[in-house]
Amino acid sequence: MLDLDLTDDATARAVHRIGLRAYAVEAALIGSDAIPALHETIEDVRALPLWWLGAHVDGVLAGFVAWTREDGVVDVDRLCVDPRFFRRGLARRLVGAVLDLGDPVTVSTGADNAPAVALYEGTGFARVGTVEPEPGLRLALFRHPGKR
Repeated sequence: MLDLDLTDDATARAVHRIGLRAYAVEAALIGSDAIPALHETIEDVRALPLWWLGAHVDGVLAGFVAWTREDGVVDVDRLCVDPRFFRRGLARRLVGAVLDLGDPVTVSTGADNAPAVALYEGTGFARVGTVEPEPGLRLALFRHPGKR
């Protein structure tokens, strides 16, 4: 796992590309393309006030996690793995890196995104609710107590 610097053009392009690919898969799974990240530009992504951590395979960025931390709680804003690298444990490793921060963690995902729901439940998150921020976009909300 390596910190990502989105001021670097190649890194920003790679993060944007991976995000679009990963969220396209999620959109198909949940039956909605109302996922805000599907409509972001590279500059939108760069402007996000997030911490970024990347997972690489053979020197290539294959996935990332990005989060904020406020009042001792980490909120995962996005967790994306390039579909070319699915089913290699990268998402689990990225979640583990966030959990290693020690703080309580919150995250949301499409309520019908069975692989993501299984990932969060399998790494100790508890589902704490479901919201519908836009018609047809149902999000499952999760919380992990942290490791402290």
